[in-house]
This record gives sequence, structure tokens and C-alpha cells, in this order.
Amino acid sequence: MTPAPTRVLRCDPSSIHFLPNTDRPEITCLETLSALQTASHHLVDLSEPVAFPTETVYGLGAMALSTPASTRIFTTKGRPADNPLIVHVSSFTMLHSLLPDGYVMSRAYQALIKHFWPGALTLLFPREPATVPTIITAGHPTVAIRMPSHPVARALIAVANTPLAAPSANSSGKPSPTRAEHVARDLDGKIRIILDGGACDVGLESTVIDGLHEDGKIRVLRPGGITVEDIRRVLENEMHDSDEIPDVLVHRRDYTDEGIEQAPTTPGMKYRHYAPSVPLTLLMTSSRPPAGESTSSVSQLFDSLRTGQPLKIGVLAPTDSPLWDALPADGFEWSRYPLGPTAEPAVYAHRLFDGLLTLERELVDLMLIEEVKEDREGLAVMNRVRKAAGDVRWIVYK
Repeated sequence: MTPAPTRVLRCDPSSIHFLPNTDRPEITCLETLSALQTASHHLVDLSEPVAFPTETVYGLGAMALSTPASTRIFTTKGRPADNPLIVHVSSFTMLHSLLPDGYVMSRAYQALIKHFWPGALTLLFPREPATVPTIITAGHPTVAIRMPSHPVARALIAVANTPLAAPSANSSGKPSPTRAEHVARDLDGKIRIILDGGACDVGLESTVIDGLHEDGKIRVLRPGGITVEDIRRVLENEMHDSDEIPDVLVHRRDYTDEGIEQAPTTPGMKYRHYAPSVPLTLLMTSSRPPAGESTSSVSQLFDSLRTGQPLKIGVLAPTDSPLWDALPADGFEWSRYPLGPTAEPAVYAHRLFDGLLTLERELVDLMLIEEVKEDREGLAVMNRVRKAAGDVRWIVYK
């Protein structure tokens, strides 16, 4: 059977507006409206997955409340069935339609939603078994939900009038796409519709939070587009009159949970993710190595990479890194992808996946990526890079 051709439909985000106190968008561009209606037809009438832009990365969406439709996300991506999906909503009316009767949102959740929705923050809620299929949550009693801020994403959900389950629009394990062309190169022929709304603003997936434990603490299961520092600031400002402001704990940094790693309640926790098609080595140039790990100089690193045949190596590093001046001129062909200033981890985050996919397309033999400090957006960057890298080297500049 010949695969159906993939159509890329342009959408103008600036033509989409959500007026206050309304759940329906105002769309002033006829081409954009037509694209959204076409995508909605494929989603609702044909139960097909559709790729669309969000502020984080491009998503592969299907009707979240339909098991057959959601199943096609897993088959299209080659995604393991025990890897849950995030449900995307366009309005608070749609959110409340997914929640159990009588559920009362915590004050912490109310504060976070007030400041970060619509936006790159995913929250875990109790699952309503009669509404949300088990395939979405991998059998867990909680469901991950967010409201995207990208106009095209939110409008598509509103036009389709149904919540959309949507992981990143790529083959499972690959770097997440941040442009429509990334999706097209990977999933061409596997899906029929890609909505092109331009490059994603954030460039990394959403931050996922679990605030459902009895202790009231906010557990960051996956760092992402909303920083831990911003979450703490909002809770302190909004709950300053409370007897106790919730602690914010980051999984694997501040606490461990073997159970959740074996049976994750949210994407990005169990499996290797974000890996390009060629080997990726993480260069730790500022962190101290753990006990038993040796360090190498930059020259020793490059000597170890020499094979007698010219190698094409892709390099991702901050624009102000000493690494650029240390690249030897002989024996290697270099493909450079600067990731932005060290002092601006948000730029590093925005460029990360595009850098991996750009160098992959340039047919490099391997890639090197330099670490970034793990604060602000750097925490999410290093979360992704550690999962993507097959090797880690501790390097000292001499």
C-alpha cells in the first residue's frame, strides 16, 4: 500500500486571537482557518494523528478521549505503550470536563495555573476513569494535562472541540522537532497533515509537575520550559500568607523514586530520548568528575578521536566557549553549531534540538556537546543532553 502523501499547511499565528472570557478563537486569516479545519477533519472524522506547533516543540496530536485514535500516536512514533501521554486543552471548561466530580484544586496549583497557563507547564491531576482512557496514562490513576500558549495549538484544539493527546512529533527516541521541516523529514508518509506555524519559541518540552502527594510538595518530574526558579518565585509570592509554602523538589536531583522510573506517570522519564542518529558525546568542562572518573585535556580528547581517516564532527557549545579555539585544523572536518551565550541558557535551550537535527542532516560522523550550568533553563537542557548522549567525557582546558 502506497503511503499517503504528507501535506504541510501554513498557519499564521498572528491571525489567531482568544478574546477574554471566551473559549473559541477569532481567526482573521482564511488560509489559517482552512488549515485548522482540515486538520480538525483528520483528527475528528478520520481519527488520524496530526502534527502541529506548540510553544515548546511540535506535537503529534490525536483525540485524547478515543483509544483507537490515541493508539495511532504510538504506532506512528514507535512509542512504547507504557510511556504516558500529555493531554492538551484549549480552555478551563475543557480542563474541568476531564477531572473527577468533587476534585478541588490545591492553592499551589491555582497559583501555578494563574501564572503559567496557557504555557509550558504540565500538571498531574487525578484521572477520571470514565473519561480518560487507560492508554493515555499507561494505567496510572493520574493524567498529565496542560494548556499550550501557541495560538495554532490552542486554536486547533478549540476548532476540533476535543482534548488532544500529543507527544513530540518525531520517531520515538529521536530529538524533538522544533520546526515543521524537522517533522516532515522524520514522519513524511507516516502522517497526512503537518501544520506549519514557524519555529517553536521555547525549544524544549514542558515542565511536568506532580503536586498531588499528601505532603503538598511540588515535585518536578521533568524540567522544561518553565524553570524551577520561576515556580518557586510564584509560590512564594502567591502563598506568602500561608502557614507553609510548598517545597519544590526536582526528580533525581533532590529525591529519587525507583517506582516512578520503572512505571513513569509522565513522558521523558524511563526511556532514552532525544538521541541523534550518530554518536553524541557530552563534554563536562566545568563540573567536577565523580570518584573514579579521570579527566582529559582537550588535545587528549581529539587525539582519542583520530582514526586515520578524516572525521566530520559536529560541535554544539556556547558561543563564548573556549572549545571553539581549541578545535584542531588538521585531521577533522568541523560542523559548528553555536548554542548561544553561557549567561543565557534560554537561548541554549531554544537552539538545542534544532542544533542536533541540523548537524544530523549535515551527515556528521559524530557530535560533541558541551555542558551548561544546571540552573534556570540549563537544568532542562542537561536533562535532555544526558538522555541523548551515549558517552560522557570530563575535560579540562589547559
